[in-house]
Amino acid sequence: MAVDIVMPQMGESIFEGTITKWLKKPGDKVERDEPLFEISTDKVDAEIPSPSAGVLKEIKVGEGQTVPIQTVVGTIDAAGSAAAAPAPAPAKAEMPAPAKAPVAAPPAPAPRPAAAAPQVHAPAVVAPAAASGPAGERIHSSPLVRRMAKEHGIDLSTLAGTGAGGRISKQDIEAAIAAGGAPAAAPVYSAPAPASRPSAPPPPPAGASGGQAHVTLETAVPRERLYFGNYEVQPMSVMRQKIAEHMVMSKHVSAHVYSVDEIDMTKVATLRAKSKDEFEKRYETKLTFMPFFVKAVVAGLRAFPTLNSSLDGTNVVIHKEINIGIAVALDWGLIVPVVKNADEKNILGIQRTMNDLAERARTKKLRPEEVQEGTFSITNPGVFGGLFGLPVISQPNVGILGLGAIEKRPVVVDDAIAIRSMCYVTLSYDHRVVDGAVAHQFLHKVKETLENWSEPIL
Repeated sequence: MAVDIVMPQMGESIFEGTITKWLKKPGDKVERDEPLFEISTDKVDAEIPSPSAGVLKEIKVGEGQTVPIQTVVGTIDAAGSAAAAPAPAPAKAEMPAPAKAPVAAPPAPAPRPAAAAPQVHAPAVVAPAAASGPAGERIHSSPLVRRMAKEHGIDLSTLAGTGAGGRISKQDIEAAIAAGGAPAAAPVYSAPAPASRPSAPPPPPAGASGGQAHVTLETAVPRERLYFGNYEVQPMSVMRQKIAEHMVMSKHVSAHVYSVDEIDMTKVATLRAKSKDEFEKRYETKLTFMPFFVKAVVAGLRAFPTLNSSLDGTNVVIHKEINIGIAVALDWGLIVPVVKNADEKNILGIQRTMNDLAERARTKKLRPEEVQEGTFSITNPGVFGGLFGLPVISQPNVGILGLGAIEKRPVVVDDAIAIRSMCYVTLSYDHRVVDGAVAHQFLHKVKETLENWSEPIL
């Protein structure tokens, strides 16, 4: 019996993934849940386990190729054995590079209205949405493709998709742009040959990404101004390219506004200092400051649920669960695993969950569902000494809290100067949904909860 191996969805608004490495070759025996291949998206680099025990029969998508979610990337013979004959072709030759999409001559785009509304991405969708073509025909494409088509004035109905089921892929739209379908388009840069310093770097070949994402610069910077003096070229990793796409998309979609407050963490810092040794001895896990911030954010979201929402067109989806995404810095990028139902956990439960997620993120052991369904996010640049930052909202959330370093500073308390453990916090929020009054009320609730901490730790 043949079992399909599919590209999983690794997070909201993620509709494709890149296979970076196959850990098995055709003919190899695999066990159920044994790591089978590695993928990269803008949210996670992860090892994908085998859906069944058996023999890897066929690899349909080679290393370095990007395909939509739910695409069949290989098959397993569940009834096979280790002695099964391997497939005749090597992994990378299993699937030829997709040909350029045939591009019809695009009509001259109509001038954009002066106050055109920005495209809004529907949150928490399971599969790529479909646009409508002539005579009501459905055009299958992802939000990223539709945004690129809109920005470059390309009519998707003029393109023939090369993706699964005729889906218009990112490679198709890039080929259309390169073919001249983009009026006054910003230049697209890809890394030049890394070996030597080019005297005049050539333009990137059309459609030569091989499934890798290009980074489109917002301003037209002549290439000769990028290569001068002594330098080295380091191509962006797949994960870094995906993060770049996701962050630029978030800035285009959400109306970012920022509010800053300062919190006296002295009471929490004193309690933690007294309890951390006993906490670690009793529960065999270290006690950090982050669970306190998570609990305070939960209190804020309960009081002001608008910040625990997503925007779907003209509908505000207010989530009943409170699932907190915690940004984790990796050597090769950034990932945001999610603490599900954080409002139902105590300090110990939150700390254990975060430690487990962070450890498995660093070893590429996260499951797809563990980076999905976040309703609010927290990032902590303060752990690296940052005073505060202005984080970019993680779509489809409408808010993210940035934590600065906790450090002792002189402050005025009851008309006297005192040394207190202080921390700046920054709230980035989507002004389409959240107003400044609500944002500052939320921050005040977080501040009040931490400065008057009353929950026991042990």
